[in-house]
Amino acid sequence: MNRSLTSAILSVASSKFVALILGIIASPLLYRWLGEVDYGAYVTVLSAHSLFMIGVSTPIADGVRKYVAEDRDDPAWERIVVGFYFRLATLLAVLGAGVLGAVTYLGFFEWLWREEFTRYFYVSIALVLTAQYWPFARKTLMGFGLERYSESLKVLFNVSFVAVALPLVYAGYGVVGALLGHILASGLVALIGLVVLHSRQSLRGALETNDGMLPKREMMTFNSLSIVLVFLLMSLYHIDILMLQAMAPADAPGHYKAALVFAEFLWFVPIVLQTVFVHSTSELWSQGKVEQISEVAGRTLRYTCLITAVMALGMAALADVAVPIYWGPGSEPVIAPLLLLLPGAVGFALARPMLAIAQGKGQLRYPIVATGAAAMINLVLNAALIPTHGMHGAAIATSIGYGSMAIFHLWSARKTGFDPITNARYGRVAATTAVAAIPIFLMADALSMPIGIPIVGTVPISVFVVPPAGLLVFLAIAVLCRALELTEIVRVLTEFPEPIGSMARPLCRRLRNADDENRLLRYF
Repeated sequence: MNRSLTSAILSVASSKFVALILGIIASPLLYRWLGEVDYGAYVTVLSAHSLFMIGVSTPIADGVRKYVAEDRDDPAWERIVVGFYFRLATLLAVLGAGVLGAVTYLGFFEWLWREEFTRYFYVSIALVLTAQYWPFARKTLMGFGLERYSESLKVLFNVSFVAVALPLVYAGYGVVGALLGHILASGLVALIGLVVLHSRQSLRGALETNDGMLPKREMMTFNSLSIVLVFLLMSLYHIDILMLQAMAPADAPGHYKAALVFAEFLWFVPIVLQTVFVHSTSELWSQGKVEQISEVAGRTLRYTCLITAVMALGMAALADVAVPIYWGPGSEPVIAPLLLLLPGAVGFALARPMLAIAQGKGQLRYPIVATGAAAMINLVLNAALIPTHGMHGAAIATSIGYGSMAIFHLWSARKTGFDPITNARYGRVAATTAVAAIPIFLMADALSMPIGIPIVGTVPISVFVVPPAGLLVFLAIAVLCRALELTEIVRVLTEFPEPIGSMARPLCRRLRNADDENRLLRYF
């Protein structure tokens, strides 16, 4: 792969940013137009679908991304790997659609939740088929190091979903309309993705069965372990939603999911890093560069902790005013679960890069144990707290489960063979967060006076001032506490598109010539 890790991260970040913006636009509209109850039903169907697709899609996506990226002597390696996984994807998609149809026909979802869920899952059968092929194409392109193409597919999916689903929901098609948006968007992206993949690596090899040179036992073991790992991981995302739908009032899942959407904004950067690191560190593991992996892990965890900490501070400081503005009138019940979820969301963010690097090695025993321990804590606490405390209990249980991921995956990383503590500077990061919290919360409180905005109405000034000003304050404190160096900030800016990159490069060269940190600070 002849591209830098930073450029790959920025490619993925660009698509994630577009997805974030589209999600920011679409989520509150769906929440308003569907109403709390139907929005809760919609996210419940998506949660169940995501868990179901683990057995259908995970062996394909994780496997093809890992093995295509590996350096092998055989010139036919890539073609044979792609063909093998394409055939496997087709087989699993057909079997998965058949199983979902049978379970729905037998009335399982009506028994578990309500009668209308039978109709929703009949529609979801088509989503099993379309949702199989576009992740296959995207993850294969990522394995080839072609993030600029794979992430364009992600952007196209999000744009297509918004363009199809929102008009259907607005027109009164409800949950079915939103699901049709997923089906049509994923079908379109699957078709285009396979065409792009075919131009890079012919899919004619999918019809060949001469793949005897593949290490099938190793590959199927990795695939099986990936299913277990992803199931445990995804249970942390979805089990609370499914249990709330069965054990709490009908509007609780909708409010709770709205809180989760806010909390999951913290994962923007960690998800980008996790997406890139599986195949990027797979290459480093295959080359035996363990010290480089530990260095990357430590630096990444430090950046992740800093970024998620400042975002969590901003969300907590602005929650009272931002939630009603974003989700609309009547969304005040979202605030308390959000505040309860934020600490755990930070912990989960720290676990993501460690998990991805361990996945890159292909030895999943310790990541599975670590994730399984967190998933068990999450399941038990949700079962204990939801019946008595509803969505607040779910938020407490999930936050504890999320937070435990950081502790368990630190243990897993060391057992796997790399040290994520290298240059992580946890003490300095904690000091930065504690000190920065004071001015950020004071700013939010002092700037609470409202101003009139056309269409939106009255909005507190803090919504506009605190995010940029808080970020600058946080970065300044981070540099003073030595949790972050100025050279690191400028080095990242050099990888940005023009004109930012060209403006940052001369400054980066001058900073590199500084004799020490004191001279660097004096330069500024």
